[in-house]
Amino acid sequence: MKNSIIIHFLVLALGLGLFSCGGQSAGNQNSGALAGDAASQVYVAPGEYDEFYAFLSGGFSGQVSVYGLPSGRLLKIIPVFSVDAEKSYGFNEETKPMLNTSFGFVPWDDAHHPELSQTNGETDGRWLFINGNNTPRIARLDLTTFETAEIIEIPNSGGNHSSPFTTENTE
Repeated sequence: MKNSIIIHFLVLALGLGLFSCGGQSAGNQNSGALAGDAASQVYVAPGEYDEFYAFLSGGFSGQVSVYGLPSGRLLKIIPVFSVDAEKSYGFNEETKPMLNTSFGFVPWDDAHHPELSQTNGETDGRWLFINGNNTPRIARLDLTTFETAEIIEIPNSGGNHSSPFTTENTE
């Protein structure tokens, strides 16, 4: 008796689960896990641009990842607080001095909290600021080139977990 109740319950649960995955009714054309047009809603054709960009901190990698949305494509990984031999970042004459601090050459950090520049309180897409959590540094990334333009050290501080606060006009 117990086994038949358990089997009936499992069959009922399986049936409900399959019904909810892809059922298309008159009022519900695009829902469910098996809806066929989910990929077409986020598809961006080659040569076309995504509508939005997501700038994600890399944490201990010391980098910023740039993803296109809605496609989800990885567009670029920008080295900020860590060396990147593939791009010679941290090795050439332009970028190696950016990794110097008052503690010496520090080619790593814990990148956190990217924030976009603003004009009149609206994001303008000129720069992206991100802080290093282990050393008191903030970097400015140029969004016309998607490269790190400047890294400054904040004196007399440490552990600036979310410190790149921008003003209404990014002064």
